[in-house]
Amino acid sequence: MRQWQDFMNLERWVDEMGNVHGRVEGANADAEALLIGSHLDTVVDAGMFDGSLGIISAVSALKAMHMTGKLGQLRRPVEVIAFSDEEGVRFQTTFLGSGAIAGILPATALKTTDKRGMALEDVLKENSLEVTEESLSKLKYDPTSVWGYVEVHIEQGPVLERFGYPLGVVKGIAGQTRLKVTVRGSQGHAGTVPMSMRQDPMTAAAELILTLESLCKNPEEYLSDGGQCGDDTVKSLSSSLVCTVGEISTWPSASNVIPGQVTYTVDIRAMDDTGREAVMYELSRRMYQICDKRSVSCNIERKHDAGAVACDAELSSQLKSAAYSAFKRMEGDIQGEVPVLMSGAGHDAMAMSHLAKVGMLFVRCRGGISHSPEEHVLDNDVWAASLAILSFLETL
Repeated sequence: MRQWQDFMNLERWVDEMGNVHGRVEGANADAEALLIGSHLDTVVDAGMFDGSLGIISAVSALKAMHMTGKLGQLRRPVEVIAFSDEEGVRFQTTFLGSGAIAGILPATALKTTDKRGMALEDVLKENSLEVTEESLSKLKYDPTSVWGYVEVHIEQGPVLERFGYPLGVVKGIAGQTRLKVTVRGSQGHAGTVPMSMRQDPMTAAAELILTLESLCKNPEEYLSDGGQCGDDTVKSLSSSLVCTVGEISTWPSASNVIPGQVTYTVDIRAMDDTGREAVMYELSRRMYQICDKRSVSCNIERKHDAGAVACDAELSSQLKSAAYSAFKRMEGDIQGEVPVLMSGAGHDAMAMSHLAKVGMLFVRCRGGISHSPEEHVLDNDVWAASLAILSFLETL
């Protein structure tokens, strides 16, 4: 990326949170800037397109404009940002890079530690990035200086492939809550403690996880009857609510020991924030009941909350037109309406929506598979994404 930026003579820098920036002022340096970005990081055992595709598409579009002599004709400044740590794998806190730019990352995040006990600020320092509470606050962009934010990302789902389209426009992003659940019981010998006398956090955790699955499969059963949510909310939840336990650990984790503690993560996503909170309330209520019944303690810690985001209608319309333009430049017969879909996955656009209006383009991925080594995007679809951003910039 830096070599491409050098080739185009872009102003470039790396900020204290590890975000990589490349900026061109265009014909009017005083105008509000368009920000285009995505993230550099990915999850463990992942593919190569999640995040990085959006950065490459943006930089390649600017490179095409440079090679045709149009870069200086841009009507407003354009800045490409490769964000650090969107996934939140190491510190269990998402949007570290984009959150700092948007001004929503609290200073306390610098003290967040990983599994080895290393604080975020110390990890950054090891990589020659000195960040303090004061410098963190200065990373926030002035909202009056930003016109909007656009992100290209693989869909991470099967809809575009099913419809037969390389690109789709995103109308909104589901809200998300991440929990860390700790269940503590009585550690003991696996061969000497009678079953009737055990306070086993492992079996309690198993029941808690199955309760989560049941609640998330059938939200209408408890939300409609109690009148907690309106019909529209219940309908939205029934079609969009997903819940996942992705990580579990025990202590002392030995085959002949009844564990003393079990810790696991919960990821809850839904298009409706009110409904998501209602699910959280019901889940917490039932979890504490189960823990009391089993004579174990249960602690539920919220690690992350992000409200659902609606993409800007004007930006979405412009991106749809850009997608049509990209299709016309490509070989093949791509006709019909460009799909408009919701995103169940979180993206940097969620953080950036606190700074400016946002728009997103999805790119088809094979089988809808992501967060896996099997993640794959066709070369022609990468081409389509870059052409769409190029068309968007040319008509901006």
